[in-house]
Amino acid sequence: MPEGPELHLASLYVNEACRGLVFAGCVEKSPVSRNPEVPFESSAYHISSLARGKELRLTLSPLPGAQPPQEPLALVFRFGMSGSFQLAPRDALPAHAHLRFYTAPPGPPLALCFVDIRRFGHWDLGGEWQPGRGPCVLLEYEQFRENVLRNLADKVFDQPICEALLDQRFFNGIGNYLRAEILYRLRIPPFEKARKVLEELQQRRPSPELTLSQKIRAKLQNPDLLELCHSVPKEVVQLGGKGYGPEHGEEDFAAFRAWLQCYGVPGMSSLRDRRGRTIWFQGDPGPLAPKGGKSRKKKAKGAQQEPEHRLEDPLVPSTAPSRTRGTRRGPPGQSTAQQSEGTSLQQDPEVPPVPGKGKRRRRPATSGGPC
Repeated sequence: MPEGPELHLASLYVNEACRGLVFAGCVEKSPVSRNPEVPFESSAYHISSLARGKELRLTLSPLPGAQPPQEPLALVFRFGMSGSFQLAPRDALPAHAHLRFYTAPPGPPLALCFVDIRRFGHWDLGGEWQPGRGPCVLLEYEQFRENVLRNLADKVFDQPICEALLDQRFFNGIGNYLRAEILYRLRIPPFEKARKVLEELQQRRPSPELTLSQKIRAKLQNPDLLELCHSVPKEVVQLGGKGYGPEHGEEDFAAFRAWLQCYGVPGMSSLRDRRGRTIWFQGDPGPLAPKGGKSRKKKAKGAQQEPEHRLEDPLVPSTAPSRTRGTRRGPPGQSTAQQSEGTSLQQDPEVPPVPGKGKRRRRPATSGGPC
């Protein structure tokens, strides 16, 4: 599912794509979406975006003199497993465009679309970030670090560090591939107790005799886990591109795949955590590893893989269009009792409940219509 860097890239895309464009009319929702209608209509408005952790806020701002007179409206999106934004010609909307904002004449008729193939994405009216989410690991590093170290008594830190890293109350923006890459770089066993790992950081203080440049150099050379929760997502943002669910084939995917050191990389081991999420690692899994869990190694490309790996391999490029780094398969064994993202900040699962087999979904409407 899209993680913090992907939401940040999506926000950058929206701001760049919509710069200078004037939108008009009502906001159109596809009839199959269960998300709320957006009661907004204006003769002229601008669209801007801001990301925070695993959420993105879209703001619709009427221009001076626009009719009917009204205040700006903000929507907060959570992308689920496959959400993204695309700007497309109005007469060639992408499939699964569940929310559409249309440009005003005289320019070419365009539509900014929220595209969500699997329909697990969600938007809320009002513009408020989801209550309980912690500071963003990308944009609010100092607050994020303080929030974690101040709350180490929370029971979530009794869990393995790989599971605690998915708790969005403390690690807003970290997801499955980021946790694997962060722990791998520090050679931290994924099933080591989270509190044991993080309590050491409370004692870490740079020598007062060091100059500022020496302190910065020491941090860059020996970053701790919380520092990597900030710098590793920044690396992904700096890769740019359109995501690891490529829309134009293997080339768009190559930079991200080359960047990965652990997640889904041949030679790495994997285990399911208690919520069915696969954690990739190297070496000892740690003392809290699931009993009876069998560690499996990712085989090199071309080698025959077992069915579980074929289904879950996070490096298989998606053929679906995407404007984020966010379309990929999740664990086939996910319990249907797990909640979808946005309903539990502690779980933040990758795979929401799967509909019953044999039920066909009606293809959503993709052409613009009257308000």
